[in-house]
Amino acid sequence: MLDHAVSGDQRVQRQLDRLGRLSPGTDTLGLDRIGALCDQLGNPERHLPPVFHVAGTNGKGSTCAFLRAAIEASGLAVHVYTSPHLVRFNERIRIAGTLIEDALLADLLEEVLDAADGIGPSFFEATTAAAFLAFTRIPADACVIEVGLGGRLDATNVIPDPAVGGIAQLGLDHQFFLGHRLEDVAAEKAGIAKPGVALVTQHYPDRIANRVGEQAAAAGARWLPRGAAWDAAVYRGKLHYRDEAGRLELPLPRLHGAHQAMNAALAIAMIRHQARIALPESALRAAIGWAEWPARLQRLAEGPLADRLPTGAELWLDGGHNPAAARAVADFFRGHVPSERPFHIIFGLLENKDAAGVLKPFANRAITLHAVPVPGHAHHSPAALVEAARGAGLTALPAADVGDALAWIGRHADRAEPPIVLILGSLYLAGEVLRANGQLPT
Repeated sequence: MLDHAVSGDQRVQRQLDRLGRLSPGTDTLGLDRIGALCDQLGNPERHLPPVFHVAGTNGKGSTCAFLRAAIEASGLAVHVYTSPHLVRFNERIRIAGTLIEDALLADLLEEVLDAADGIGPSFFEATTAAAFLAFTRIPADACVIEVGLGGRLDATNVIPDPAVGGIAQLGLDHQFFLGHRLEDVAAEKAGIAKPGVALVTQHYPDRIANRVGEQAAAAGARWLPRGAAWDAAVYRGKLHYRDEAGRLELPLPRLHGAHQAMNAALAIAMIRHQARIALPESALRAAIGWAEWPARLQRLAEGPLADRLPTGAELWLDGGHNPAAARAVADFFRGHVPSERPFHIIFGLLENKDAAGVLKPFANRAITLHAVPVPGHAHHSPAALVEAARGAGLTALPAADVGDALAWIGRHADRAEPPIVLILGSLYLAGEVLRANGQLPT
């Protein structure tokens, strides 16, 4: 599956172009191609530092960010593999704390593609193999690896023996691959379970939890769900965590949104239920304040886009593109926007996403929605998004792009009550916004 990646480095771009020509013409999941490719490369997946393997529909990226922050706060080095990228492909591969440099990335992609003759790996499979090569050749104490899509048939699932697996929040997304029932999604995500390895999960309703438990048992994994093996709650302005090893009282995450507390708790539970690396409590405490994850309830700084709004306005960005993510975002702004402040949403979404489902949590609120295209990608037309928004009881109008929408908001703003603006939807749109505002992820 192509990922529309481009690079300003000519050598990297040549390899991305090669990959585009090599990838299969249909979207298929499976471990045969990535397995064959890893065999050709000397099986780097078997020689990784201890792996923290994270699946989920929403929250897995934030969980990875908390894991990375905790490991680094303890003074250890960690490699991180996440997807998709927002602005630069290099964001996907972080080597011992630093985004991969173009020269090394070009070399690794070239090596992988030279080895892929006759295999025809997908974009994600080839880049996963490149990450594995990088992680075996440069020393680190651990790896944090995010599942790309699903779990059971995801390319990262060739890792044979992770230190621990984790599953964040579950919801409906990528239904073409994962099914239209949450039970089916749960089974696919739980496919990362490995014999004898702890599978640490959030709390799910019984019908979903039962499928996770079945998959874990079939794999011989130790299933450790929140509410049983460990638990967490927020009260009195603190995150309270407990498991059989004891209790922790921790600060609330710096990342915005009530849901981030449970993402942090999942990361803590994963750390405390593996034995490959030891982290002190002080590192867990520091991680909650250190972790960053761009385009997830991110308040944008001053820049070319933000400066189009009047003094005192707020500009926020979130790449939530499914109903479960939208509910978390809507909950945050329900408590954040004073009744007297105008609230605007600039909304762009890929055509294979559920626009009505994403808009439902915002229904019938005092919101003006500005529908925009997602440049370079198949997307819901602004006209269709306007219709969906009006169906949800929102005031809505189309805009040519994000800049056009911000200009409209700026022209109509009341300086006495400056607006709060959320740019929501596709992560591809979020990447364009970060680029345009001069806030490249580092």
